[in-house]
Amino acid sequence: MKVDWMRGCATALVTPFKADGAFDEERMRALVERQIAGGVRLLIPCGTTGESATMSEA
Repeated sequence: MKVDWMRGCATALVTPFKADGAFDEERMRALVERQIAGGVRLLIPCGTTGESATMSEA
């Protein structure tokens, strides 16, 4: 298995929320695009940023 794509910078993404607590898809897209433009090669959603323990399935 080739793992060359895993070399370089990786980012555990924060999850953006709106003031009402809803997931903010627009800000997430902007965050992902900014990371890619900055050379990040591996994005980790719901990673070790801490908010995953406070999220519900709703």
